[in-house]
Amino acid sequence: MAPLSLIIITRDEADRIPAAIRSAPFVSEVIVVDSGSTDGTVEVARSLGARVVQTDWPGHVAQKNRAWALATQPWVLSLDADERLSPELAEAIVAALKAPPEGVVGFAALRVNETLGQRVKGGVFGPAWHLRLARREAGVWVGEDPHDRLEARGGEVVRLPGVIEHTPYRSLDEHMLTVSRYSARFVEVSLASGRRAGLLDVLLRPILHLVSSLTLRGGFRDGALGWQLAWIGAAQVAMRWAGLYRAQRAAPTTPPTTPPTTPP
Repeated sequence: MAPLSLIIITRDEADRIPAAIRSAPFVSEVIVVDSGSTDGTVEVARSLGARVVQTDWPGHVAQKNRAWALATQPWVLSLDADERLSPELAEAIVAALKAPPEGVVGFAALRVNETLGQRVKGGVFGPAWHLRLARREAGVWVGEDPHDRLEARGGEVVRLPGVIEHTPYRSLDEHMLTVSRYSARFVEVSLASGRRAGLLDVLLRPILHLVSSLTLRGGFRDGALGWQLAWIGAAQVAMRWAGLYRAQRAAPTTPPTTPPTTPP
């Protein structure tokens, strides 16, 4: 076994977590941090040898840091329940950890997305490098919920061959529900942090997203699916910034204080 902990955060992932765990059979331990599953995720994970910790939901970044802190091995691999290591990447990880290069504190891999039965070549969902494996003492999750990212501090990050296979949505309906949920979260976080939206944000950002996704990021290479994903992305951008703009205008304002009058 490699000196490696696999950590996964879950909620209602009974149908997908087996593939994630089975894609890394070489790890020394599997830790699943679950936040209220009702579909048997906990039982499925335990049947596959995972140590399951049941908790509340503090947000994506906090939950992944919580799971990271539970790891006991020198190296930690973090996967989402809808991700799997390709065989080539699994072999590369085993080889890399047998003799880690001096000064290296993390390893990144290319993540490829598959949605609606098709692997995505370009656009926002196109292949991208993600750091998912790091020394336990070097790794920390950062970002703004729900968009988390792993950082490895104090050394070099090396890219590995192979891919992380990612199937983010079971159906188009699930995709649209996620868009709605993440858009509402964006408004909530933005209001709390003081981010402001102007009318130009509402009008221009969705158009810029659509054009960028299809052209600069190559979404056109995916044909009809590329167009569909670009339009969904533009709709999400519109929902975020229009929602923030409307929430700002609806927020109560503090009326000016009337100075006390002097009694006659």
